[in-house]
Amino acid sequence: MGPIWSSYYGNCRSLLFMMDASDPTQLSASCVQLLGLLSSEQLAEASVLILFNKIDLPCYMAMEEMKSLIRLPDIIACAKQDITTAEISAREGTGLAEVLAWLQATHRANG
Repeated sequence: MGPIWSSYYGNCRSLLFMMDASDPTQLSASCVQLLGLLSSEQLAEASVLILFNKIDLPCYMAMEEMKSLIRLPDIIACAKQDITTAEISAREGTGLAEVLAWLQATHRANG
């Protein structure tokens, strides 16, 4: 789906980007996709929430480990966007209330 994402950038104020916290083999591909999104001029003003999903699985990596592996502090330092992170389990609903609260707060601030 990545190649067609730019078709949906118009009027985008918030970007939710989900990464699989249970699969370290996909981290580099996810990071490349994230960097592509962050470099888009159409998304320069969007607030970004990176979701580390699947924290319910026994093999999930801790958020600090994921941040280190994708060099998130460096990404945040270079990005034009405000970037926030959250741990979630989409299957169990863990953290989803915080995601909705972030969306509300972001849209109030940017609205």
